[in-house]
Amino acid sequence: MGRKGPDLRWGVERRLEFIEFHLYWEGGVNRADIKDYFGISVPQASNDLRQYQALAPKNIRYDRSQKRYLATDSFAPLFFKPDANRYLMQLRSLADGVLAREESWLSDLPSFDALPMPRRHVNPEILRVVLDSVRDGNSLAIRYQSLSLSHPKPIWRWITPHAFGFDGHRWHARAFCHIDRQYKDFLLPRILKTGGTGDAGAEPQEDHVWQEFTSVTLKPHPGLNEDQQRVVARDFGMKHGQAHVKVRLALLYYFLKRLGLDAEAERRDPREQHVVLAEPQAVDFALARAQYRADAA
Repeated sequence: MGRKGPDLRWGVERRLEFIEFHLYWEGGVNRADIKDYFGISVPQASNDLRQYQALAPKNIRYDRSQKRYLATDSFAPLFFKPDANRYLMQLRSLADGVLAREESWLSDLPSFDALPMPRRHVNPEILRVVLDSVRDGNSLAIRYQSLSLSHPKPIWRWITPHAFGFDGHRWHARAFCHIDRQYKDFLLPRILKTGGTGDAGAEPQEDHVWQEFTSVTLKPHPGLNEDQQRVVARDFGMKHGQAHVKVRLALLYYFLKRLGLDAEAERRDPREQHVVLAEPQAVDFALARAQYRADAA
C-alpha cells in the first residue's frame, strides 16, 4: 500500500508501516519495538511515532499506564494492507526455523506450531552456480543423480536452466537437457556437482510447456451438504461456488497430485477430499502424467 511523496523517505515509510503492522496485529507498539528491529536511536523512534500520529491521528493513542501506543477503535490502515497470509507465513517461517525471531515483525507471539516436514537440503554453492547460469543464459555441466531406471548411477550431463519451480515440497530447475533433447525438471538436491559453462543451445521461449498456462476450475465436493460446501467455497476463495486457478502446464501434474484432483476425486470421502474438478473434461490427465514422466529426471 504505502503513502508516496517527497516528504517520506523509504526508510521512514518502512518504519511507519512497521508501526501500523504492530497496531493492527498486536494492538499496540512502543519505541523499543521500533528501536530494536531497525537499530535506530530512541529519539528517532520517538520521531517516527510522532510522525505517525500527525499523519493518522485517529489511528493511535498513548496509554500512560502501559507506556505503549495503542490502536484506536476507529483504526484504518494507511501504510499497509492487512494480509492474514503474510502474518501466518511469518509464524510458519518461525516454526520452520527459516526466519529468526529477531528478523520477524512479530513480537507478541501467540502459542503456535507447524507440522514438521523433512527439509530438502540444497547446497547453496550449487544453487548459486545454477542461478548464475540462468541469469547469464549459459548451459551448465552438472553431475546429476536420477531415480529413473535408465540412469541408476549419477552421470554428467549438460543442461540449459532458465527457471525454477516449486511443486509444494521440492524446488527444481527447469532446464533443457542436451542428452535427452527436451526440457525437464532437475531437482536441486540431486545436483551433486557443477562443472563448466557453455553456449545456451536452447532458448526459454522454446519451452512451450513452461510458457503456457491452463485454467483449472475447482468446486466443493458434491458429497458435502450445502453449509459445508459454502464454507469450503469460502475457504478456497470461490466465487459463485467455483475457483479458477491459473497453472503452468509444466506444473499441472504437481498441482493435481497435491490436491488429489484426479478422475477418482469425487469417489473419495468428502471429509478428506474437500474440492473436486468442476470441469474434469477440460483437464488432460494423460498429458499431465506424460509431462511428469518426461520431467522426472
